[in-house]
Amino acid sequence: MLVLDSGGLSRLSARTKTAAALIGSLVDHDLWPPIVPTMVLVESLRGDARRDANTNRFLKTCIIEPEVSEATARRAAHLRRLARAGSAVDALVVALAEPGGTVLTGDRADLEALAAHAERVAVEVI
Repeated sequence: MLVLDSGGLSRLSARTKTAAALIGSLVDHDLWPPIVPTMVLVESLRGDARRDANTNRFLKTCIIEPEVSEATARRAAHLRRLARAGSAVDALVVALAEPGGTVLTGDRADLEALAAHAERVAVEVI
């Protein structure tokens, strides 16, 4: 399972050769489509259709996760307490990737701190 945080979403939605190559590699490794929790949309979108056009186009290729269960929210809070780092959204992204998932991010420090306490969650920086 592949989960995107706001940094991962913004980098993959950029219309660049690097983003296209990375997406191709993720498809080749059966890691596509990624999961994007709705709370990541709040951090990533600007509320302006023109400025959000690339991201909105990209999101059509993703699985949008609209719900966070109480258990996941509690797990995220626990991870955040243990890590003493990261935002609530970061903690939810890591909790959703459990067990055995990968988070694509632009923020190594906070996500790795949270993942260090999670069940087999890898963090990859793009």
